[in-house]
Amino acid sequence: MLINELHRNAAISIHSHLLDLLLHKKKGAKFIVGISGESGAGKSELSHSLALLLKAEGKRVKVLHTDNYYKIPPNERTTWRKKNGVSKVGINEYDWKLLDRNIKEFKEGREALMPCIDIVSQQVDKLITDFSNIDILVVDGLYAIKSRVIDLKVFIDLTYHETKMEQAVRGKEVMNDFRTQVLEMEHQNLVALKPLAQLIVNKNYEVTIS
Repeated sequence: MLINELHRNAAISIHSHLLDLLLHKKKGAKFIVGISGESGAGKSELSHSLALLLKAEGKRVKVLHTDNYYKIPPNERTTWRKKNGVSKVGINEYDWKLLDRNIKEFKEGREALMPCIDIVSQQVDKLITDFSNIDILVVDGLYAIKSRVIDLKVFIDLTYHETKMEQAVRGKEVMNDFRTQVLEMEHQNLVALKPLAQLIVNKNYEVTIS
């Protein structure tokens, strides 16, 4: 992650809105923030910046990355997409049943068995997490705000055309014609999700109410 002042300042604004919402929650109630946006938009950086703010004030917080919830493992995904067609790229690639179950376990303060991608081997490991002491869950990922149980939905309004430099710096995937087709399909899926957001992070990383 490459966290900078833009991420920190946006996190401060989101944190302010979050505190307002918490005032209307029962004491001790679990709270979920969702952050969505296109590849390279800064979802992880913003999520961790927000989590650190919450931690600093004594909140117990955990970040959940929905990249871990793809049905197809990362080392097989490109081959699967080429075989099945780029039209299959999108929201339905997530294992929503598993993601919803893990979020439910957070809401109920229970132990959860969660997927966790090893970025070196690209294999899917299993992580046991105890949610009993976690107050706030920050869920980040392309389609995170689709989940109905999220209390505060944030959308980073940057397209893959505008994040080319960030994608190149990260170097997570080789940029070629097929990758561009994948990014365009993700973009189309995200355009449909944007209206769900309560807060929009614009191109200058300023936070506005949707």
